[in-house]
Amino acid sequence: MPPAPARSPWPARLAIGVGVLLAVLLQLLPFYITLTSSLKARSDLSSQWLPPLADVYWQNFATAIEQGHILRAIGNSALVTVCSTVLVCVLGALAAYPLARRPTRLNKLVFAVIVGLIMIPPLSVLVPLYAQMVQLNGVNTYWGTILVMTATQLPLAIFLYTSFMRGLPVSIEEAASVDGANAVQVLFRVVVPMLRPVTATVVILTGVNVWNEYALSVYLMRSPEMRTIAPSISSFFATSSSDLGAAAAASLISVLPVLIVYLVLQRYFIKGMVAGSEK
Repeated sequence: MPPAPARSPWPARLAIGVGVLLAVLLQLLPFYITLTSSLKARSDLSSQWLPPLADVYWQNFATAIEQGHILRAIGNSALVTVCSTVLVCVLGALAAYPLARRPTRLNKLVFAVIVGLIMIPPLSVLVPLYAQMVQLNGVNTYWGTILVMTATQLPLAIFLYTSFMRGLPVSIEEAASVDGANAVQVLFRVVVPMLRPVTATVVILTGVNVWNEYALSVYLMRSPEMRTIAPSISSFFATSSSDLGAAAAASLISVLPVLIVYLVLQRYFIKGMVAGSEK
């Protein structure tokens, strides 16, 4: 039998354990402060690090729902996020297939341009983008926001899909072609079923980015009835006074759908990220 691998000395294991514990605590710290803030009244001036010293103030959640209309904002964000994510996944996979399977000079140039677009912040094109959307009557519309969100998230999706497809065996597609399948059938019947890990990665990254997007949506969804989550939460902050408890309560309510989706797709997310990073 082969010898068992040597274990690291206990000081090294202890240091790793302490480092992991500190990383987890740092990640949970914002949630803890948000939770304590959401349970305090505006008159409670105690430290945000401390839980409520008196009774728990549940009215913050009612304020977030009734005055902040956070449930309506969640519905608007859900519609924009779902439609944008579906479009990004479909268009990203369709665009990535020829880039991955036909490495011509033109396709390499197109792929390089797409990678370059990832590094361009959307705010740098805000003025011409807003002017174009006004001309198209796309402001305060779902389709206008969905179109913009899809365009901003598509380069990263194409990059991930292309990197993942390059690692898939070509022999499976060749066997399907020998059996009489055309290019479209090979794509949808052979390639697409193998894209589940990277698709989960694209779904989570796109969904979280669109769900939390503020800078563009605050200009594209200016009507109170059309606001998404981030602008709705920002309405609790004003120059003269702010309702920190209600804003914290709205944040906790809005994070639940994303958290549920992430818990369901987390194993595929990790597989897709690892596969994309190896290419």
